[in-house]
Amino acid sequence: MDYRPWTIDKKLSTKNMAIEASYSDIEEEKTYTIFAFTENKVGLLNRITVIFTRRHINIESITASESEVPGVYRYTIIIQGRQSQVEKLVKQIAKQVDVLRSSFYPEEETVYQEVAMYKIPMSSMINGSKVEKIVRDNNARILTVDPQYIIIEKTGHKEDTRELFDKLAPFGILQFVRSGRVAITKHMKDLSTYLREQEEAFL
Repeated sequence: MDYRPWTIDKKLSTKNMAIEASYSDIEEEKTYTIFAFTENKVGLLNRITVIFTRRHINIESITASESEVPGVYRYTIIIQGRQSQVEKLVKQIAKQVDVLRSSFYPEEETVYQEVAMYKIPMSSMINGSKVEKIVRDNNARILTVDPQYIIIEKTGHKEDTRELFDKLAPFGILQFVRSGRVAITKHMKDLSTYLREQEEAFL
């Protein structure tokens, strides 16, 4: 069989692709928290989510709230990915006109929580002592009591809220909702300090 040699350019290109693929395989896929501090502008959320859509990266949760600085809002975005991917995403987010700062952290460098709510029928309270024990043992609380249903609230990690769901399922869950993750970094440098340093750098 006649094996014709490739051109040098093609060989180099193939070699580079192999190196990139090899590096990508070595990189560990982890859960990352991306923070974007922004001004409160219409359409900004769409511009940020499009950055993920174009790269076919799924957003596991996204929340938006006020930050510790008046007039500045915090987006907390949770994704699964490789560090090289996340670095590129954060750079693209930072390029948006109304974004003041963008950063990312692995899960272990943040303190985070989620809130879940469970609506179960009041008829389940025939086994009231069992339900109350489940609520108590899982550090949850009964939020609302109605003649037809009760609503239970649980704060914790995704695994915690899922565990409570499984325990309440036999009693009949009418509705279930879990919030996106809210998170705070463990490092000490605050947003006010960063913004002040950034302002001084442009003076």
